[in-house]
Amino acid sequence: MRPLTEAETRSVFEKLGKYIGENIQLLVDRPDGTYCFRLHRDRVYYLSEKLLKVAASVPRENLVSLGTCFGKFTKTQKFRLSVTALDFLAPYAKYKVWVKPGSEQSFLYGNHVLKSGLGRITENTAQYQGVVVYSMADVPLGFGVAAKSTQECRKVDPMAIVVFHQADVGEYVRSEDTLT
Repeated sequence: MRPLTEAETRSVFEKLGKYIGENIQLLVDRPDGTYCFRLHRDRVYYLSEKLLKVAASVPRENLVSLGTCFGKFTKTQKFRLSVTALDFLAPYAKYKVWVKPGSEQSFLYGNHVLKSGLGRITENTAQYQGVVVYSMADVPLGFGVAAKSTQECRKVDPMAIVVFHQADVGEYVRSEDTLT
């Protein structure tokens, strides 16, 4: 487990910035202590510095995971967020989308959000902006990328895609053997 390099840190923070903006600072300097990001086997983990000190006594080859996996680097060195980061992204999300109860299941199966399933959307959401997807009961379901801006969503066809699917809580069941 090692600290992120400058390029890796930039890549991770750019991706997180798409979803939570400048609230990244709130992830690192929390009231309950200082938290950090560490890389282990191409996966980025988010953990407290107290836990990091305890993990220093475990040999690197014996360490499976530590903290919360925020995502991983692909073979082309692009950072991909994992659904395990949702609990940390949801409270700080700048742009949100609420889906109707009939479309929740479709989203949880890995499908995009259509205009017909859109309940509400945060005002002034830009196209290709990262959004956190909620149920109408304010339960975070996943995250995605806005395919249309808020203005375009008002006048688009009901079968048009408004949010591209990135990750959802249904992945815990669909991909339970690959999530760490």
